[in-house]
Amino acid sequence: MRMLTLILVVLIAALQYPLWLGKGSWLRVWDLSRQIEKQKESNAALKVRNDTLDAEVRDLKTGYAAIEERARSELGMVKQDEVFYQVMENTPPPKSKPTSAPASAAAPAPAGAPKPVKP
Repeated sequence: MRMLTLILVVLIAALQYPLWLGKGSWLRVWDLSRQIEKQKESNAALKVRNDTLDAEVRDLKTGYAAIEERARSELGMVKQDEVFYQVMENTPPPKSKPTSAPASAAAPAPAGAPKPVKP
């Protein structure tokens, strides 16, 4: 009886091996389903990008508004008889730290006096 139980346990373990560790095991199926979900997310993002590019191509083929917009923004072009105004931001110059001047430079020399020679 003991030998029969041992044989049945070994037989059940042999039958369970492919289910858990074989080619079509539960772990492999779980891993593949996870990879499929990641690929679906990637495909959805790429589809959105492709739809955006497709709409842009259609707009460039059918209308002149997109071409004009690109020419203005990327190439800096203007229409004939059009006046172009460029607005510059007024930014104050950076503040510099005051430097101390030498004592001789602080008082101006009288007119006609010889200039000091630097060594």
